[in-house]
Amino acid sequence: MKGFNLSSSARARTRTLPSSLKEASLVHGSDRPELKKVSPSSLKEASLVDGSHRPELKKVLTEGDARSSLVLEDEVMTPLNFKDYLERYRDFTESGDGPPRWFTPLECGAPMKNAPLLLFLPGEDGLGHGLMRHHRRLGKIFEVWCLHIPVSDRTPFEGLVKIVEMMIKSENSCFTKRPIFLVGDSLGGCVALAVAARNSKADLTLILANPASCFCRSQLKYLLPFLDAMPDHVLDLIPYLKSLNIGDPVGMAMKNVEMGVTLGVGQISQSLSALFADLLNLRVLLSRETILWKIRLLMSASSYANSRLHAIKSEVLVLASGNDQLLPNQDEAERLCRVLPNCRFRHFPDSHRLIFLEGDVDLVTIIKGTGIYRRSTHKDWALDFLPPTLNEFKYAYEVLRWVIHATDPVVFSTMEDGKIVRGLAGIPQDGPVILVGYHMFMGWDLGPFVGELLMERGVFVRGLAHPFMFDKHAETLMPDPASFDFMRIMGAVPVSATNFYKLLSSKSFVLLYPGGAREALHRKGEEYKLFWPEHSEFIRMAASFGATIIPFGAVGEDDVAELLLDYDDLIKIPYIRDQIEDLNRDGIRLRTGVPGEVGNQDLYLPGMFPKIPGRFYCLFGGPIQTKGMKNELKDKAKAHAMYLQVKSKVEKLIAYLKEKRELDPYRGLLPRLLYQATHGFTSKVPTFEL
Repeated sequence: MKGFNLSSSARARTRTLPSSLKEASLVHGSDRPELKKVSPSSLKEASLVDGSHRPELKKVLTEGDARSSLVLEDEVMTPLNFKDYLERYRDFTESGDGPPRWFTPLECGAPMKNAPLLLFLPGEDGLGHGLMRHHRRLGKIFEVWCLHIPVSDRTPFEGLVKIVEMMIKSENSCFTKRPIFLVGDSLGGCVALAVAARNSKADLTLILANPASCFCRSQLKYLLPFLDAMPDHVLDLIPYLKSLNIGDPVGMAMKNVEMGVTLGVGQISQSLSALFADLLNLRVLLSRETILWKIRLLMSASSYANSRLHAIKSEVLVLASGNDQLLPNQDEAERLCRVLPNCRFRHFPDSHRLIFLEGDVDLVTIIKGTGIYRRSTHKDWALDFLPPTLNEFKYAYEVLRWVIHATDPVVFSTMEDGKIVRGLAGIPQDGPVILVGYHMFMGWDLGPFVGELLMERGVFVRGLAHPFMFDKHAETLMPDPASFDFMRIMGAVPVSATNFYKLLSSKSFVLLYPGGAREALHRKGEEYKLFWPEHSEFIRMAASFGATIIPFGAVGEDDVAELLLDYDDLIKIPYIRDQIEDLNRDGIRLRTGVPGEVGNQDLYLPGMFPKIPGRFYCLFGGPIQTKGMKNELKDKAKAHAMYLQVKSKVEKLIAYLKEKRELDPYRGLLPRLLYQATHGFTSKVPTFEL
């Protein structure tokens, strides 16, 4: 166990763990055998609930090799059994006193190689098991340590800050380049902010769940002068005081019922009765002295953290609940984003105060979606990628479900003998592969075709996306800050030569749109027109790794919406022109030195009029091999000739689809609905004859 620089008697007490904290023989997965894992006696293994059961989704994903050992796991978060939490609470609070101490739950398991460190800083309960639903998943990608603060402990706020600082300094002395993630819940959020302010040079990433830095605006602040004079039975009637330790158990229990736990009326009644009995048994542990101490601790923490916000340089992610009756979390999240230079937030309107204990909040998915996970000093979008689980894939796919259902995409591929077939049988199984094609209007082609590749062929595609999708400033311009999270979950990386190189070197399948934003945000009358650079940007890179190039064409955007106001129209409107200029001035620009239309890649939101949806079509052409041509394609003329060949093939594929779709009797929405009504809504709707 990791101790603290205290007196000898105090150090002895930290080594003498409470009965519910027993040392285990499982050595941690890092290279530090002296760190043993411990677990409360009430620790229970949670069973995983299977997700979707499409067998073709259990395919191997890309990491280092196109067919490596990582898979789409049927791993979803299990609904919270609040009784388990209460049992752990009772075990820890009854186990004795002593100073705060660190422990790692056994269920975390051994992390992957070079995993960063995650320190969980608990809320007012001090239990340290606020991440109990997330331990199994977090333990795969982090080395997890949790802080436990005994209920009888009276360490002041600054003392808690120093305890965390000592852990950070100890870790930095052993692993100088390993980042440290501080996950702070309520009070722990204030501790994390204070630590980051006092250690501005430390490599820290903060994840704050309903941080108590807004406690000065809480209703409890005005009750404190009267609490000393209140009788004990009156204190018990104030729900806010109980929520300091145990949150909103009834609300969380009902939320988990909504998440899919099917119970009869009698079972629900019995469960709630048992829950209230447990809460009454815990009442003896929540003494007047403990409650008053926690309130004063929160006031001290809020004041301390707020006075030092100006010194925080670390990356910060704030998670805000909408149903917290104690703290104004959403307002606080927005305030921190205004005050801190490197801060963003995610809002969960239906969540309560103990956000990590609720069934629909998955911390690992949030970390993937916000793109904050990294294993070294700097974020490596290509190599720090964590493949999605099956549940995360379903979440990302759900974002574009309306496009998929409305347009019923049809995908074709070309076999080696040149025969066109419906489906993706012509796509190779082994990378590296570069899929090069036309960028449909607003990128509507991305979700359907990337999802189809994964579901049918088990091919996981890493898309090279515009840096705007990864810019924190861009989140403030979107209606929902999480608008682009699904793209990061699915492995998109900012387009750059470095990321392209790393993906090819790891034998990945890479999705490349040479036309970029100019093509996806084209003007009126420019449907299906390619805006590719004059000179090759990817041929010689492909030849360096012997990558297979698959050209593809996609049509159907004009069957979904009519472009009413394009860039040329909007730039003439003064207010909108200013908005477009502000957006593109602050964002990352691509191809600024390229002349002509290719370099004109200003981002904007076009004015569109929706149509009754038609159908999307995508055709992957025959493969173009570069294996063994590295020296040959060093010749610029030969590389340019292959580049023009790829471009010509894309144009021919688009022309083929535009002609053929006129022969599709099910191009319109109504014929497709009638077909599915007759043959079943899961049936595959036919298309034109090949």
